Amino acid sequence: MKFQEKCYKILERVPKGKVTTYKSLAMALNSKAYRVVGTAMKNNLNAPNVPCHRVIKSNGEIGQYNLGANKKLQLLKSEGIIINNNKIDLNKFEFKFS
Repeated sequence: MKFQEKCYKILERVPKGKVTTYKSLAMALNSKAYRVVGTAMKNNLNAPNVPCHRVIKSNGEIGQYNLGANKKLQLLKSEGIIINNNKIDLNKFEFKFS
């Protein structure tokens, strides 16, 4: 299985109403390839079915989205995630991989 496919598979564990970070997703895959995770999300052809809109920056910023930043904001808000000043409170909304 390619790294990109592994990213999508583990991302499916993040439920509606929660987010993860590029770093956390990479770490869940036993990798430090945070940028490669970002590239995988960028190249996701099955968005939003593969919920790459739920992957954000480690500082809580929204980051990019292949369907546009406004669409990412819309999807996150529709899942009940509160966004203030283009940031998400990771203490409240971050999904922890176990």
